[in-house]
Amino acid sequence: MSVKMGANVCPIAKERTGTVREVGGHAVWSLSSCKPGFGVDQLRDNSIETYWQSDGQLPHLVNVQFHRKTTVSEIYIYSDYKLDESYTPSRISIRCGTHFNDLQEIEVVDLCEPSGWVCIPIKEYEDVVMCTFMIQIAVISNHQNGRDTHMRQIRIHSPTEGSHYPLEHHGKFSTIELAQFRTIR
Repeated sequence: MSVKMGANVCPIAKERTGTVREVGGHAVWSLSSCKPGFGVDQLRDNSIETYWQSDGQLPHLVNVQFHRKTTVSEIYIYSDYKLDESYTPSRISIRCGTHFNDLQEIEVVDLCEPSGWVCIPIKEYEDVVMCTFMIQIAVISNHQNGRDTHMRQIRIHSPTEGSHYPLEHHGKFSTIELAQFRTIR
């Protein structure tokens, strides 16, 4: 179990380095419950102004099902205690497996009044990243014993395959003719 505070870690900045990519768009997302207008669309819209709000008993679940086995290295969750107070999660469980019936708990995280992105590294053991068909994020408890929860954003990172070859090591592309070849698709 680890304790997280939230930090000024930006998952998008890490994606721009080319070492990871966001794979949440390749998955089917479902929720245990939600209030009308506060569902998966708000959880995945890349805006920290909107949020998912649960509507039911604890634990509140976010299910992420991939079409094929996917390597996952980190899960980023955006929570803000200053805005959400008793709706802010205080304990989260991360579970992985092939389907709902064989999920294994791999990480339990205590959040201490988070304000910003919380990075949860996902490891099968030691330094081996997890390959999975399904991830379940379970909110076990909220701050101030709140009943419902708010999550503003979730991003799931997968390491990029192969080597990373930054072209800047080969010199600057200063002419217009060469600038068009500064990236590789």
